[in-house]
Amino acid sequence: MSVLKNPLHQLESTNAAQSPLAVGILMGITAVLLGIVLAFGGPIAGAALLVAGVAAFIVLRDIEVGFWGVIFVVCLLPFATIPIDLGITPTFLDVALGTVVGVWLLGIVTGRQKSIITSSITLPLILFILIAIFAFIFGLPNGPLTPTLLRKFAELLLSLGFVIVIVDYCHNWERLERVTKVLLLAGAFASFIGIFFWILPDELTNELLNVLTRVGYPGGWVIRYIEEDPSRAERAIGTSVDPNVLGGLLLMLGALAGPQLMAKRPLFPRWIVVGIIGVIFLAIVLTFSRSAMIGLAFGLGYVAILRYRRLIPYMFIVGVLFLLLPVTQEFVVSRFLEGFQGQDLATQMRFGEYRDALRLIQRYPTFGVGFAGAPDIDLYLGVANVYLTIAQSMGVVGLLFFFGVIGTLFGDAYLNRQWFAENPEKDAIWLGLHAAIIGGLVAGLFDHYLFNLEFHHAVTIFWLIIGLASASTRLRNSE
Repeated sequence: MSVLKNPLHQLESTNAAQSPLAVGILMGITAVLLGIVLAFGGPIAGAALLVAGVAAFIVLRDIEVGFWGVIFVVCLLPFATIPIDLGITPTFLDVALGTVVGVWLLGIVTGRQKSIITSSITLPLILFILIAIFAFIFGLPNGPLTPTLLRKFAELLLSLGFVIVIVDYCHNWERLERVTKVLLLAGAFASFIGIFFWILPDELTNELLNVLTRVGYPGGWVIRYIEEDPSRAERAIGTSVDPNVLGGLLLMLGALAGPQLMAKRPLFPRWIVVGIIGVIFLAIVLTFSRSAMIGLAFGLGYVAILRYRRLIPYMFIVGVLFLLLPVTQEFVVSRFLEGFQGQDLATQMRFGEYRDALRLIQRYPTFGVGFAGAPDIDLYLGVANVYLTIAQSMGVVGLLFFFGVIGTLFGDAYLNRQWFAENPEKDAIWLGLHAAIIGGLVAGLFDHYLFNLEFHHAVTIFWLIIGLASASTRLRNSE
């Protein structure tokens, strides 16, 4: 933990909107961009940019609103795009994330913010980002450098760098708690939407989801079924397009919410906590995402083993009931059995991807092949495993630096575990954040969306939680 330039107590909440220079810079940039967009993109694109400018001004007045915007976009409209076509099409998340980072940088440039607070993971994270940039450049000969590829890689860097902004912003428990509350509420909303759409008739749900084509969502028949077979059970997707991606989001938020049930001072009244956890858990089951369910089980198991061992018998009883209930046996347990036996198509495809990914890594072990494509015709990028995905693109070196970030995070947490055990009013948040990461890491054994250029929102929420977890441990060290 370190504070650059000034002590922590000198860093107050930045209200950049009070700075004439900041407002002037914002107005100048908006005016120039508005003129360019009106000339090339038309009035609709100009109106969209104007709305984005107003949103940026709101964030200037209170950057925390920008954090809320990022979270709600990730949970509710992760694939929505701005109707601007200037060679690239920015997403809602690009605008929200870029605005927060831009306002944060503006506060530093204008001198309103005198210092940057860092944590134990800052250095390994920066090194990981540098390795990613090197791998990207190193791999450019393997495929065309398109505007879309450049935008998506920039999104990846933005999500990784967002960790630094989060740690810097959450320099007291009040801010950390508020951001965590918004995370849980957004997760509950996303879960409710997923359940609601699952309950509706398929045709009506599909019609409602097709309304989102106006903001860049895919159209046509978007309802998902087990193994894409309409004769089998429908899978909840909400507004996340893919049931596994929705499950991955909710498993982390479910693990984050779990310790609130046992907290002496929960973030919400206990009946609200029960409602949030209930709706998230039900939505995860309806996604039929095996990786999400396994990840959630490991996240909650981490909580039970580390702090609440008396819950283990109850978790065992719940697990047995889950296995014996007719409804879960028919739709969920059978899915796990098919996966363990390698009988379903999805598992067989994963096994094939694992073999191909290992072949690629064996040929290009050091820095991988980058993000543009594979250099050999018999190889390809893409595997349902986050660790193999990193190793494909960034090599064993990149994977080791990723483990360095995670290892530093949990090593720091381990050294401070006793302090949190003695401060239960802060323990539930700290424990939940780390449980969410554990769940995501376990799910990453079976899916790749936590480090995939096509799923910017999933990458963002994973690294946002990493930033919050690191900030929570750093706050103990600042006591």
